[in-house]
Formats: sequence, structure tokens, C-alpha cells
Amino acid sequence: MRGTSVLAKGEWEAAREVDCVLVDYDRRHRRRILLPTVSGAGLLLDLPQAVRLRDGDGVVLEDGGVVRVRARAEALLEIHAHDDGDLIRIAWHLGNRHLPVQLLGEFIRIRADHVIEEMVEGLGGHVEHVAAPFDPEAGAYSGGGHHHHHGDDDHEH
Repeated sequence: MRGTSVLAKGEWEAAREVDCVLVDYDRRHRRRILLPTVSGAGLLLDLPQAVRLRDGDGVVLEDGGVVRVRARAEALLEIHAHDDGDLIRIAWHLGNRHLPVQLLGEFIRIRADHVIEEMVEGLGGHVEHVAAPFDPEAGAYSGGGHHHHHGDDDHEH
């Protein structure tokens, strides 16, 4: 199967789904890569430019079918604090180290790292080891954290 474009979660109908791929964070920002599907087939992602794939997105195949993207669970640290101020301070320190972070309201997720875990605990945070999908913030210069199928462009960026 060859995927040539990507539709964001909610922009495609489930009836078009023909398969699914489980992809970890490191492999979800690509232009061209071969991914195994859940059914055991292969999906060649072959895009004109690199796209950040997110959980629930659909890779559109040449025949019009769609392969759903699912974020694979990874070893993460879930960081909690006694109050919002402490959590914001911890977030600042994580950002100062240019770490990818997933902000989830009352807690933060980062990739498991024992050195960072010790730093967070030294700042008064509490750390829980979890296995969960990781979908960190895209960053301020990434185009707003969204993407879309460029065939639908009718406006300027």
C-alpha cells in the first residue's frame, strides 16, 4: 500500500478505514517511511514533504482507502505537582532543556529519563512511570500544531 497524503483526525470517515499502523513518537514526523500495519501488510508513506502524524490521522492510499494512525504506547514519566505554580516552574525547567513535553492539564508527560526524573523530584514534583501514547507540543515555529491536506488549500498561510 502506498499513502500519498494525510487527513487530520475528524476530516475522514471511518468507513474508508482499511487498516491501522501503530507508530511511536520518533517515527511520526516523516516524509517517506515503510510502516508495518496491524494486519501485517506494509504501508509506504510517500509524501511530498514531512508531516507530523498524530493519533487518529488517516493516511490516504492511492485507491482512496485510509490507514488510521495510532500512537504507540511508550515509556513515559507523568509529572504532578502540589499546585499549579510548581507545575509551571517544572514545565519551565523542562522547556529550558528543550525536551518534548505533552501538557495534559494537571500533569505533564515526558519520555522516561532518570536524570530528568531526579531533577523534577528535586523541584518538588512527583513522578509516575506510565506506558502511554506520547503526543508532545509541536512547538511555536511548527505552523500552529496543525496540518491538513494541501489539496484543500483555498487560503494563504
